[in-house]
Amino acid sequence: MKLLNLGILAHVDAGKTSLTERLLHTAGVIDEIGSVDAGSTQTDSLDLERRRGITIKSAVVSFVLDGVTVNLIDTPGHPDFIAEVERVLNVLDGAVLVVSAVEGVQAQTRVLMRTLRRLRIPTLLFVNKLDRRGADADRVYAEIAEKLTPAVVAMGRAYDQGTPLAGFVPYGRDDEAFATAAAEVLADSDDTFLAAYVDGDGDVLTDGHLRHELAARTARARVHPVFAGSAITGAGIRALVAGIRDFLPTAGGDPDAPASGAVFKVDRGPGGEKIAYVRMFDGAIHLRDRVHGADGADGTGSKVTGISVFEHGAAPVRPVVRAGQIGRLTGLADVRIGDTIGVPRPGGGAHHFAPPTLETVVVPVRRSDKGALHLALTQLAEQDPLINLRQDDVRQEIYVSLYGEVQKEVVATTLAEEYGIEVEFARTSVICVERPSGKGAAFDLIGTDANPYFATVGLRVEPARPGSGVSFGLDVELGSMPPAFFTAVEETVKDTLRQGLYGWEVGDIVVFMTHSGYYARQSHSHGTFDKSMSSTAGDFRYLTPLVLMAALRQAGTTVYEPAHRFHLECPADTLAAVVPALVRLGGVPDSQQVRGSGAVVEGEVPAARVHELQQQLPGLTRGEGMLDSTFERYQPVRGPAPTRARTDQNPLDRREYLRVVKR
Repeated sequence: MKLLNLGILAHVDAGKTSLTERLLHTAGVIDEIGSVDAGSTQTDSLDLERRRGITIKSAVVSFVLDGVTVNLIDTPGHPDFIAEVERVLNVLDGAVLVVSAVEGVQAQTRVLMRTLRRLRIPTLLFVNKLDRRGADADRVYAEIAEKLTPAVVAMGRAYDQGTPLAGFVPYGRDDEAFATAAAEVLADSDDTFLAAYVDGDGDVLTDGHLRHELAARTARARVHPVFAGSAITGAGIRALVAGIRDFLPTAGGDPDAPASGAVFKVDRGPGGEKIAYVRMFDGAIHLRDRVHGADGADGTGSKVTGISVFEHGAAPVRPVVRAGQIGRLTGLADVRIGDTIGVPRPGGGAHHFAPPTLETVVVPVRRSDKGALHLALTQLAEQDPLINLRQDDVRQEIYVSLYGEVQKEVVATTLAEEYGIEVEFARTSVICVERPSGKGAAFDLIGTDANPYFATVGLRVEPARPGSGVSFGLDVELGSMPPAFFTAVEETVKDTLRQGLYGWEVGDIVVFMTHSGYYARQSHSHGTFDKSMSSTAGDFRYLTPLVLMAALRQAGTTVYEPAHRFHLECPADTLAAVVPALVRLGGVPDSQQVRGSGAVVEGEVPAARVHELQQQLPGLTRGEGMLDSTFERYQPVRGPAPTRARTDQNPLDRREYLRVVKR
């Protein structure tokens, strides 16, 4: 049977989880459609999700639609939980992006569509909530073409919008409007089709040929069919199901190739055991196989002790999970989200969204819970690595990275309900980054008075292209030292760059090793290794931070702060108060539109001021203002560069570092 791993994505409150419920009902998996408001949906299984009415964790449910087994992955829509979407994107064959017929294209919608197109994930769009007052499918179609992509084709007409009788009629075989619209979009994406269209070849305009070409372009993420309806009433769902069947490609993969899979979710079972959600791309994993890529401490791999595979509305126990399938594996004690199972896929570990832009200090209400808090946060970080747990041993503080205030509330509630730990948040600050301003170099030679370590290390740093992260290269002969020493330098470089000259993580940098040297292995007369006379990897790990920070200090760094793209709606007569307030907060409005009695303002604002803007907005707009914002880019900080307290041994202070970090 054909398999399709399908993601449902949307801006929060566009009706994504309701659409999932409707698809489950259509497939016969559930007899009654759950309600987000009532907390009775299938995929929002956490108590916290049911109470808040939002999706927090991705969930997988399987069913059969028109002969295709669909593993549907429901993802969070709230931007605070974009990390969950990040992990799911790596395992999808296709996606449905849900857009509200009332609110239209929103901030998160743009972020998601931009990423889906960049990753070339075949995507259908579904304009939901036709039955809601204010629904206007034609307006939303135009917004999609303007703000998301012009490569869209409407697959039918909406009627009786804004009423409970709203519906959607798919275009028929002889519909001239559909033929013209589809042909124009297809011509824009394919020169061969364009030539035939211009030459008046009547065959290209037949319904069968158009739909065949549309399916082929959709599978390559070049064109995106658009459907409409209502997840609540069921209008348009049959047409969407047919679109999923006809336009989205099913899972590929070679069942006879070496095993290759990706872990996109980690849960814990009733006994605290880890449960890894794995999408298999090639090959198969059998019960009791030793899985490499989720290695145990001995490096031999971890043994799979249990497998269940999503199929036909359930996840029954199976002896094997095969290419194309999603399975739950137990026994992988050291597994983490993002791990590769078996052979890595090209580009499989790439990040698609910006990292968290907020950092907060978590403090236990009861001091006696400090040890338990660290353990609990470590387990939460297994499920969400972007929490980026960071401990300052000097100040005895624990930091976590977050996307927003809602995520902070969820962390607090989870710690209280699942671990019995009440916490407070001491402070929240924006996470900046550092980038090198120029080039710099430094070295320390073995055997000199200033260098107590048995190592020679020389490093040169240079700026790299934005978004490239940290890369390491050699300007010395590879055979000039044992490989373990080069590995020690490279690992230490990347670890040290987590805190730059101002304490922020340094990125977009290339580091070259320019000098190397060591004392060869020395032995006593009876043949035992004498560490006091020989270089060890530790010597290189201790010396590298000093050399790297000296080179970075010579190069200099610039601190960048995150900037958000905002979309603000308000009464038109409040614009005179809203725009100056935006400017005072460092915002740069670059678009203003008045639509009747309402107005829309778009632009950029520093992430550090978004919360303040949200607090001021009700007073500025008589409580009628609505603000959406999402990370857009990093921009240089204006004025004095902010600093972050260091949590390492501070290699910027050579004398103090050498006093503490002894050989």
